[in-house]
Amino acid sequence: MWINSCFDGGNIEVVELTGDRTATLAIREDTAAPFRQWFYFRAGGTKGLPVTLTIANAGEASYAKGWEDYRAVASHDRRDWFRVDTRYEDGALVIDHTAPVDVVEFAYFAPYGLDRQAGFLAELQVRDGVRRTSLGLTCDGREIDCLEIGEGTRPCWVIGRQHPGETQASWWMEGFLERLCDPGDSVVAELRRQATFHIVPNMNPDGSFRGNLRTNAAGANLNREWQEPSMETSPEVYVVRDRMIETGVDFMLDVHGDEALPYNFIVGPYGVPGLADHVLALNERFCEALKAANPDFQTEHGYPRPSADGANLTIASKYVAHRFDCLSMTLEQPFKDSAITPDPQYGWSPARCAALGRSCLDALASVINDLRPA
Repeated sequence: MWINSCFDGGNIEVVELTGDRTATLAIREDTAAPFRQWFYFRAGGTKGLPVTLTIANAGEASYAKGWEDYRAVASHDRRDWFRVDTRYEDGALVIDHTAPVDVVEFAYFAPYGLDRQAGFLAELQVRDGVRRTSLGLTCDGREIDCLEIGEGTRPCWVIGRQHPGETQASWWMEGFLERLCDPGDSVVAELRRQATFHIVPNMNPDGSFRGNLRTNAAGANLNREWQEPSMETSPEVYVVRDRMIETGVDFMLDVHGDEALPYNFIVGPYGVPGLADHVLALNERFCEALKAANPDFQTEHGYPRPSADGANLTIASKYVAHRFDCLSMTLEQPFKDSAITPDPQYGWSPARCAALGRSCLDALASVINDLRPA
């Protein structure tokens, strides 16, 4: 058996290979930062063999509680990502699998590489009304892609992958953008008439390529940089924030994944100092509309709400709500299965991420007319 992670998004270190059926592995830390949880690797020479792969340092992960009731994903063809037998015991994550093929890929969640992203954006940019631009360069010199769609006066911003290991955001983006570019969708037509969308599908391409969980190439957690970003350590936030100031923001959604909670939920702008009263009402309406549009979304479980004026304004959605006095939210998706709508074979999956992305347009349509008081 051989194991390798030297590719886009890969992350694993081989501690020991024992024969052709067992391996002891370790998750590598993020670039210049003490985060670890994301893993993605290939195992070869395993056809027909029951293999056991032990990630020995799983107990040292940033969110060790995330391993409870968690099952890793695997693929034989890089298209179908299914759940495999996984157990967490004595601080180690143990994966068991017997594959009918020579090479198997294993990951924390279905990977979404930069090559797929480039192909998807190239396909979108030839569609009517889609404008593609670069807002600037990352620390490693990659472009920060932004799509502009729509002709309306309401500036609506959607961003994802601030935390590169949260690949749910990219699969969500596929569903959201595919529907937003559908010329036959009447809901979308009205949204594009009223709003101009500014969409950054991947805020952190450097971290995505390097196989990081939460940070960029400089070791910065981008979702803690919004009050004081710098071109040296967090250029991704710096240039996006500058563009937001140019366009204004009436609505913002930041798409993420949560390691521990087996639910889809919204983190609203609660605790933001001085926020207009109507904004919190809009947040509730958006959530109720999303729950009606998609059975995978719920409002009972989520993060505790901060105290009055207690929001952390270094976080994107909180900063934007405060800076622009607008509806600004974070969407969280699970790495595990959805507890309210379980799927034993796939758990929370790319297809369900994309479906939730499509549904978010219905939720936005329910509040678009009231984002700003007349």
